Amino acid sequence: MSRPRPRPLTRSTGRPPTPLALALPAVLAVAFLLMPLIGILVRTEWGDLATHLSAPGVTQALKLSMLVSFWALGLSLLLGVPLAWLLARVDFPGKAFVRSLVLLPMVLPPTVGGVALLLGFGRRGLLGPWLENTFGIVLPFHTSGAVVAATFVSMPFLVISLEGALGGLRPGFEETAASLGASPVRVFLTVTLPMVAPGLVAGAALTWARALGEFGATITFAGNLPGTTQTLPLQVYLLLQDSPEAATSQSLLLLAIAMAVLIGLPGAVVGRGDPADRRAGRGAGGRLGGGGGGGSGRARPARRSRSFPGQWPAEERR
Repeated sequence: MSRPRPRPLTRSTGRPPTPLALALPAVLAVAFLLMPLIGILVRTEWGDLATHLSAPGVTQALKLSMLVSFWALGLSLLLGVPLAWLLARVDFPGKAFVRSLVLLPMVLPPTVGGVALLLGFGRRGLLGPWLENTFGIVLPFHTSGAVVAATFVSMPFLVISLEGALGGLRPGFEETAASLGASPVRVFLTVTLPMVAPGLVAGAALTWARALGEFGATITFAGNLPGTTQTLPLQVYLLLQDSPEAATSQSLLLLAIAMAVLIGLPGAVVGRGDPADRRAGRGAGGRLGGGGGGGSGRARPARRSRSFPGQWPAEERR
């Protein structure tokens, strides 16, 4: 019995032809994801778009959304960067549990997250009375509560992205800097962070976009008060009942912002970039936030140090 002949490669790419059994479901998936976006574009009243977006309530909600999302991004950077480094570089008891806590807001129903925040930081929650009596801070039905809710649901994007970048980074440069007398903090700020910049930027962009579109945890924990906690997604929900045309226009605005964020991400994060680089694992982030700095998924061997001639970092000697 003769062996089956191998299928010829395509001349243009040198790859096997795409099987129809995979191409057809992929096309259906693209159509499934594209149809709601087309619905927004078709149903938008383009003639009234400027009027809908310039209404006083829309402007107020947009400013509040920007304020809340940028504060949430700042808190996520302040808390999430050290947490990502800890998960990527330190082995400690309960590490799997901590990583599960990081992932939990991504799979938790948003309203359940809002209830959990209310029971934890509300006026009758575990820490709420202490915050109010000690610092005079009341989070529910306040702008700060909206910030806390947005941070809770968006910070995992930053932690996961940056942890992947740190995990894929070879420590050669860091060991060299430490051998030259740099403190751990200086090594982290001047060596590690620049090398994982694509992952950090990608995680920060996704975190901000997620905070901007937060709805469920915000309305459950912080309420829906115009000018205080009513962000743009909450206003879209209310307008959908009274003025569907205005809700569609605001949905188009949020859609445009989300697409702008995705288009501006590093190429490898959304599958762009040189195919040869992707095959070699040299994308501008390797995967979601993965890879090293300067568009390289792995660090090149460190140069020999003038202070220590002939000495290489331990990672490179191995």
